[in-house]
Formats: sequence, C-alpha cells, structure tokens
Amino acid sequence: MGKHEKLAARFAGVTADGGWHPCYVEYFRLFNAQQYYAAHDILEHIWLGAEGPLHTYYKALIQFAGAHVHLQHHHREPAHRIHGRRLRPAARLFLRSAELLEAFPDQHEGISLTVVRRTAHETVTALVRTSFTQNPWSPDQAPLLHLPTLQSPR
Repeated sequence: MGKHEKLAARFAGVTADGGWHPCYVEYFRLFNAQQYYAAHDILEHIWLGAEGPLHTYYKALIQFAGAHVHLQHHHREPAHRIHGRRLRPAARLFLRSAELLEAFPDQHEGISLTVVRRTAHETVTALVRTSFTQNPWSPDQAPLLHLPTLQSPR
C-alpha cells in the first residue's frame, strides 16, 4: 500500500474541526512543528484530487512548505554539496507560492493569506539582499500559520 492509500485509509470518513479535511488541518500542525516535508506530503494527498481554485490553493501551500524544506536543510548543513545550494530554489518556490495566492482573498479557508504572502516576499527579499549567501530561516524564529481550530505549539 502506497503512502496516498495509507493516508486515505487513515482519514476515511473523518471530518476535522471547522469542517476542513483532516489533511488540511494536519498540514498546519506539521508546518507549525517545523515538519515541513511532512506538511508538504500530507497536503499533497488531497491536492491530487482537488480541482479548480482549491487545487491552486493547495498547490501554493505545498510550495510554501517546500520552500521551507529547502531553508531548513540549508540551515542544518550549509556546507553540504546539495543542501548548500538550496537558497535559490527556496526563493523560486516562495515566489511561485505567493503568485498563486494572489488569486485568493486575504482571508481564505480559515487563514490569513496576507501573512503567507508577506512571509514569502520578505524571505525572498532577505535572500536577494545577501545574494543568496545567508539563510534568513532559523528554528527559533520560524513562521507559524494560524488555523483557528489549532493551538500554537509555542
């Protein structure tokens, strides 16, 4: 059984608080716990079956988490032959995420997209300002995404 089949079985018939898909809620819990790859993975599960604006919305959030994966890996191993080159791909994902989210209102699906877009743009600005030589992300100052049904982990 593949990962998507396992997720489907795990969440079959479950509705999370607020009426959202449980994978959507889990995305925020994982993101706020700095488990960015897992957040990306769990939202991808429902993105694959989504259509129209919801497909675009989930794709943007997946890219936002993916950008954080790059920054996190770079932070952990900046001299690594692969991880040391993750800042430019992170910037591309942040820009693409923000671009996709421009089609949506500032408050959408329970979150402030203003915060997501601003975080993406500020991170890219910080990367460009240092010519992609300094990573602005750190575990102690990582952004949080607030979904009203969730408690902050900090």
